[in-house]
Amino acid sequence: VGIVGLGSRGFNLLDAFLAQPDAQIVALCDVHPLHHRDLLWGKGRQYGLTPAAEQVKKATGSDPFVTPNYEDLCARDDLDVIVVATPDHWHALCTINALKAGKDVYCEKPVTHLFREGQLVIEEIAKQKAVFQTGSQQRSDPLFHQALGLIEAGRVGKLRRIEVGLPGGYPEPQGDTAVTDTPYGLDYDRWCGPAPKLPYMRARHHRWWRGHTAYGGGVLMDWIGHHNDIAQLSLGTKGPRRVTATGWDFPETPVYNTPRDYTIGCEYEGGVTSTISNSNTQGVKWFGDEGWVYVRRGKLEASNADWLKDLKKPSGTEATIPHVRNFLDCVKSREACIAPAHEAHRSITPGHLGYVSSKLQRPLNWDAEHELIVDDKEADALLKAVNYREGYALEG
Repeated sequence: VGIVGLGSRGFNLLDAFLAQPDAQIVALCDVHPLHHRDLLWGKGRQYGLTPAAEQVKKATGSDPFVTPNYEDLCARDDLDVIVVATPDHWHALCTINALKAGKDVYCEKPVTHLFREGQLVIEEIAKQKAVFQTGSQQRSDPLFHQALGLIEAGRVGKLRRIEVGLPGGYPEPQGDTAVTDTPYGLDYDRWCGPAPKLPYMRARHHRWWRGHTAYGGGVLMDWIGHHNDIAQLSLGTKGPRRVTATGWDFPETPVYNTPRDYTIGCEYEGGVTSTISNSNTQGVKWFGDEGWVYVRRGKLEASNADWLKDLKKPSGTEATIPHVRNFLDCVKSREACIAPAHEAHRSITPGHLGYVSSKLQRPLNWDAEHELIVDDKEADALLKAVNYREGYALEG
């Protein structure tokens, strides 16, 4: 196993893979040798390439190969798996090149930063016959499966609507907005990669990079691959037929350009509707003619308590470890993982469409089968735009 990206989530995955007896971490990659995430130098836990290598050696007794270039991992013959835990804007290039090198891939959610990237990742997985897992670990949480089981069993009657609640975006800069020299050891040009090289500031770096669409899609796209993934799984469709963004409100700062408040309304064939919004209670709530079911991490509720009385309460194990276990089992069996790329792509598509609808201030009619915004060439072109920085290219 090789891991690319050793911030907080990368370390979560490092811990999870080290806990698996059949996984050997032999290579690590990051463009920042040592940092403390959003804290000042010397405060709190250490992240980056150096402490990760030290942790691997302590756990295994062996020094891993370390590099700032993910291509070095792709070129290694002793790697079966590459884990991508970079910021969102690097997901696609790391994944596609790892796949082309014959590796299986575990990539954090959202599966890609741009819509078109997602299409190409799916194509490459099929071409290489690779095993791929998206880091939407709620799919490996028994509590969410209990909720899905209640919906599948028809407990709520005819399903009418779904409320998907996500956290709100950053209302103001989350760190220092002063433009400064880059921190010691950080290759900022490489960190930016295919994305625009904006002036460096702490407010747009570790943890907070997702506040700007150059690097991420805000808290909306950070969480849509969790809760809307569960909603999408319950519907069993390829996506909505109509998407409308309403109530988008942006922070009054040039540092970020992702919404702090947002609602995305989705209409599906058969009359089911959903709202994806930070004004909803965080989690997923299904409403039908005969009641409702609500789930979030650690909580399952229903309008009829009798629906829950025979359900076994799951253990409190964090879902990342079983999610990693599912991936490794599928690497061996060559079966599909529980969170495949094409489903992850569908789960975040309403977010991509929401951004387009908000920008153009109009509803979008969506052909989910052919992934096309109907009768709106301007919107479709905006959805599928890829504007990589010079020196980087996305094939296709």
